[in-house]
Amino acid sequence: MKFGWLSSHESYQPEVLADQAVQAENAGFDLVLGSDHFHPWVDDNSASGFVWSWFGAVAARTERVELATSVTCPLFHYHPALIAQAAATVDRLSGGRFLLGVGTGENINGGPMGFPFPGYKERIARMAEALEIIHRLFAGEKVDFAGEYYTADKAKLYSPPLSEIPVLMAAGGPKSAAFAGANAGGLITSVKAPAETIERVITPFRDAMAARGRSNAPILATRWVVLAEHEDEAWEALDTMRGLRAPGRLEAVDPMQLRIEADSMDRDEILSKYTIVRDPGEIIEAYRPLVTDIGADYVSIQVASIDPAATIELVGRDVLPALREIGG
Repeated sequence: MKFGWLSSHESYQPEVLADQAVQAENAGFDLVLGSDHFHPWVDDNSASGFVWSWFGAVAARTERVELATSVTCPLFHYHPALIAQAAATVDRLSGGRFLLGVGTGENINGGPMGFPFPGYKERIARMAEALEIIHRLFAGEKVDFAGEYYTADKAKLYSPPLSEIPVLMAAGGPKSAAFAGANAGGLITSVKAPAETIERVITPFRDAMAARGRSNAPILATRWVVLAEHEDEAWEALDTMRGLRAPGRLEAVDPMQLRIEADSMDRDEILSKYTIVRDPGEIIEAYRPLVTDIGADYVSIQVASIDPAATIELVGRDVLPALREIGG
């Protein structure tokens, strides 16, 4: 079992996050994840660096940690072949340390550039075509493809990945989980109620994988927690992320809209959607089910706090050893 640190590109500028990634490696994390959005969740105190450039910098400054998108959307503003090229390049720059996490996205990714954001049916159909193109390019093929949504004309990666890149797909319900099991190479899922996640996500994913004759696909489990001593500190820690829980976040284009929506809500309502922890022991208990119940191959530690550098040190020193012991 491996443990990752999420670098939130909606919260901090890329140069700050590059320092955090180096710090996470030094603190004992096994994986550094980067979110990939064009716009952030609010427009006042936020950031939105280009994660693929950032990965190149992080690959050059680290030696051991694996790197992963959590997640990128290869459906609209990126052609799937472009994502395959980007992933292969990061894999080479990092010496074979890259995992590709994909998802069906939100409108803040492509909407600002004029791309449509259709319903789930079309987005999942696009994902089926996208994953076929990506898998075939990773396999070294020269790809001709004429789908309903994408075309490739003798596309080939002339800087291929150094080894097989795992392609993990994000899923929060049974349809996406079963689709991931049938089409991707692994699963990413956010866990709040472990029993519900097992029933609605893990089981459909594993059943679909079993139907393909596979049983060893990696699962990456995530959970957002807020490290704070009191509610005022928790609200400050969530400043750049408060739009993530605002109504209409999937369809929104303008972070200003999400900020207005979030700030019109009762503060306690937003805080109630997160797990608030006050010390290392409570962080351990928040992530224990991802280790013991979910049995994830990767656990992504996603902690909002007012001092991320201190939090990385705290988690590396006091949390990771305990979680590793729990996981055996």
